[in-house]
Amino acid sequence: MDKSSAAGRIFLGVSINNALYTLNALRPNRTNKLLFGWSFFASWITIELAPFILIAEVVSTAVLVRRGALRSTPGKVAMVLTLGSWAGMAATIRQSYAARHEIRTALRDLAEVDPSDPLPVRWERHVEFARAGGRSLRMDILRPDVPDVPGEPRPALVQVHGGGWVLGYKDRQGQLLMRRMASSGWVCCNVDYRLSPAATFPDHLVDVKRSIAWIREHADDLGVDPNFITVTGGSAGGHLTALTALTADQERYQPGFEDADTSVSAAVPFYGVYDFTDRNGVWPPDARRQFLGPWVMKRDPDERPDLWSAASPIDQVHAAAPPFFVIHGDKDVLAPVEDARTFVGALRAVSEQPVYYVELKGAQHAFEMFTSMRANASVDAAARFLQAVFDAYLSGPGAVAEPLEVVEAVGERLGAELAEDATVLH
Repeated sequence: MDKSSAAGRIFLGVSINNALYTLNALRPNRTNKLLFGWSFFASWITIELAPFILIAEVVSTAVLVRRGALRSTPGKVAMVLTLGSWAGMAATIRQSYAARHEIRTALRDLAEVDPSDPLPVRWERHVEFARAGGRSLRMDILRPDVPDVPGEPRPALVQVHGGGWVLGYKDRQGQLLMRRMASSGWVCCNVDYRLSPAATFPDHLVDVKRSIAWIREHADDLGVDPNFITVTGGSAGGHLTALTALTADQERYQPGFEDADTSVSAAVPFYGVYDFTDRNGVWPPDARRQFLGPWVMKRDPDERPDLWSAASPIDQVHAAAPPFFVIHGDKDVLAPVEDARTFVGALRAVSEQPVYYVELKGAQHAFEMFTSMRANASVDAAARFLQAVFDAYLSGPGAVAEPLEVVEAVGERLGAELAEDATVLH
């Protein structure tokens, strides 16, 4: 076999592999159990690192072409596949750029801290806030590394990690948003909670509420405003974020601290899980019966349907919910976007506070885990929303801003364009 034939065959193998990854990024699998895990990870990496992957493919193609790959039939077929793959990658990159452009355009009227002069920040690691299930529950605290101003307590943000309720650790997620908020003057706490299968829902939710109660109890030491604590998180953390915001002060979720105030002033769930009952029929195959039931809920979906409903944020919506900003990708295979749309619709139908929703085209699950065009844009939007709600709180009468003032402040910061496209205000 001459060198050109060998190069052509290698080129064909590489191009088939690249084309499969690109096709999967554009149309990730949601039904095949054997391919489901690979499909998610492959599409996630391909979508968020598309510019770098495209550069690598161009370089490898140039090397193989120089070695004579196009002088053979397999090489010519490979070139056709490669061009098609590049077109798909270009579409993915264009969607990432579009997300950044659309959000930043919508937020063009936002008044924010000059990014050229962010506050220095410092970490306080492994602070115990409770003990539960025989283990220590800890949080990391990220705060501005400047003296506090007497009489001007800082807003607080609680970050809840994801990991399917069975994995994850406090310092692995939410770093981009936390650093952004801390450098703007916020005190940010990423918290641990008990994990399944050792823990059974609602243990996870109870622990997040423990952290809020602890922060409120130690507000003076932390330099935070006990009347303004917000919550955010992604995936399972998004699910717990939504439930935390919607079940404030419910004694069934506060064993041993029933009288504690666990309310929050705003919630920003990223790619959250909003329906444990799968009423839309869009969950991955057997996910409830083979995973959620035996590992997290510890009961079959047909047993105690009231408990499955209680674990579903969509069934907990009510008029007194705090302001929400829901962010989701339309290519999400782990937390189907249909459930996010249903949740937002249900919440908007009853909530007296603003409910914002941004659906990012071409985005997979966990799209803000590391720096990318889309991650930076979505973190920017979340930061601006949180700051808008805080501004409304500061300008409102007494300790709580009126709903209309929240709407007006958020609308001013997010801009009319996003207000028209992404929210219904009551």
